[in-house]
Amino acid sequence: MAPSSVASDGSGNDDGFIVDIDTIQAHGIGAVDIAKLKANGYFTIAAVHSATRRTLLKIRGFSEIKVDKVKDAIGKCQPSGGGFQTAHELGQQRKRVIKISTGSKQFDAVLGGGFQTMSISEVFGEFRCGKTQLSHTMSVIAQLPKDLGGAEGKVAYIDTEGTFRPERIAQIAERFGVDPETAQDNITYARAVNSEHQMELLNKVAEFFVGNEYRLLVIDSIMALFRVDYTGRGELNERQQKLNQFLSKLTHVAEVQYCCAYDQPSPE
Repeated sequence: MAPSSVASDGSGNDDGFIVDIDTIQAHGIGAVDIAKLKANGYFTIAAVHSATRRTLLKIRGFSEIKVDKVKDAIGKCQPSGGGFQTAHELGQQRKRVIKISTGSKQFDAVLGGGFQTMSISEVFGEFRCGKTQLSHTMSVIAQLPKDLGGAEGKVAYIDTEGTFRPERIAQIAERFGVDPETAQDNITYARAVNSEHQMELLNKVAEFFVGNEYRLLVIDSIMALFRVDYTGRGELNERQQKLNQFLSKLTHVAEVQYCCAYDQPSPE
C-alpha cells in the first residue's frame, strides 16, 4: 500500500514527545520573550533546554535573571525536569525509533535494518559511487508505510551542490508505486548558496518540523560549502568551529524532531 499523501494533524506530536515553546507561557514567560526565542531559532522546550545560559544571554533583552526564569520554566515543562530519568523511560523513548529502508535488503542487513530516526547517518565514498542516488531513493522510501520499510513522513532536502533532480524522484516513486507528484510534494527542498545560508536553512528546518510529520532530513553534502568559504590554513580553526556548531544543531534536530538526518561529506 503506497501513500497518496503524507498529512499531519497539525500537532506533529501524539504523546508529548515534542513540546512547543509556547508551553512556557503557562509558567510565567511572556509572549514577547517567547517571540524572541523563536526569532533566535528556539521552537521547542528541548531546544531551549539544550542551549547554554551563555548562548541565551546573547538574545537581545535577555538578562541573567530572565534567562534563569526561562530555564526554570523549561524544567517545569519536562517530565523529568530536564534531569535524570529511569532506564525504562528512556527505553520507551527509544521505541519511537524507526528504521528507514535503503531499498536494498543486503544494505539494510549491514545497517541493522536501515537508517534510524533520532540520529545522524553519514554516507561517504568516492565521486559517482551512488551517494546522491541513495539520498533520492531514501527521500521516496521515507514516505512509504512502515511495513514497506518507510517512516510515513515528509522529507526536507538541503542541497549544497545542485545535484537534486525532481525527475529522478518521479522515476523512483513510480518504481515503489507512489504517485510521482505526491512524492515530490512531500519533499521540501532548499538550495544552500554558502555555509551561513546552510546554517540558516537548518534553523528553518527546526521551525517547520514542529507540528509536521517530517521523518528524514537530507543534506547533500554537508562539507562542500564550508570548504569553499574557509580556505587556507589560517581559516581551518574557524571552519572547524562553524562546522561543529552546525553538527551540534543537526544532532539536536534529529533527536528532538524524531527524524533521521542523512548527510554526505563531499570528497576531498
